Amino acid sequence: MPFTFEKTEIPEVIVVAPRLFSDKRGYFFESYKRSEFVAVGIIDEFRQDNASVSRKNVLRGLHFQNSPYAQAKLVRVTSGRILDVAVDIRKNSPYFGKHVIVELSAENRKMLYIPVGFAHGFAALEDNTEINYKVTNEYCKEAESGIIWNDAQLNIVWGIENPIIVDKDLELLPLNQANIHFQQEQRLR
Repeated sequence: MPFTFEKTEIPEVIVVAPRLFSDKRGYFFESYKRSEFVAVGIIDEFRQDNASVSRKNVLRGLHFQNSPYAQAKLVRVTSGRILDVAVDIRKNSPYFGKHVIVELSAENRKMLYIPVGFAHGFAALEDNTEINYKVTNEYCKEAESGIIWNDAQLNIVWGIENPIIVDKDLELLPLNQANIHFQQEQRLR
């Protein structure tokens, strides 16, 4: 199997580690293989790939899109490193308002699978950090929403001081006021 799949404290959020094939030329790994993901219950169909490059201390998030444009994500770092954060915003979930933090880096090559019903954000821990992520729905401005990064209810420790944040993200609301329409799906994993 070219991947290992590790459930987090919120079982639907999964850390994915690819298997490296090394030789004298360097290494090779598969970053996504649908059949392997489906075999462990990740049945999403990815429809768009995104990339961003951030300076050290940039904080992006916490973002999500509401239905019918909701997105699951598969996030990986190709240069640098981040603290990647997924917040459960499914109102009937036992994990509602809880979050998972995973360090992703070009060095560790781990990826984070974040299902629909989660807000997503990250903090760049190095300059020139490049993030690539697959999403299950195309971007739709009318469906975009989010939660303020420093919501006291969430109590996220971002691992950076003096974050660099765009005005749009500074205007987001706390979890208890955000425009959220998600319920927990009853899907086996």
